[in-house]
Amino acid sequence: MANHKSSKKRIKTAAKARLRNRSHMSTVRKVVKNFKEAAEKGSDEAAKLFQLAQKTLAKAGRKGVLNRKTASRKISRLSKLIAKAK
Repeated sequence: MANHKSSKKRIKTAAKARLRNRSHMSTVRKVVKNFKEAAEKGSDEAAKLFQLAQKTLAKAGRKGVLNRKTASRKISRLSKLIAKAK
């Protein structure tokens, strides 16, 4: 257990950040999964879902939930997938 006041505060803030990050990552995974399923089926809504996935990944990158380069790489791979589906 932490002894210093600042250590106790860091434990609390880390717990809040962990919950927030888990929530964001779960949203990212869900959106990407929905897009991939639509792209594989060749659905018309794949383009709309791609925009949503791109927006969600970029936001996660900006917020620090994902590294910016990781988010960019994932967006790039999704754009390849949609180009292949067309």
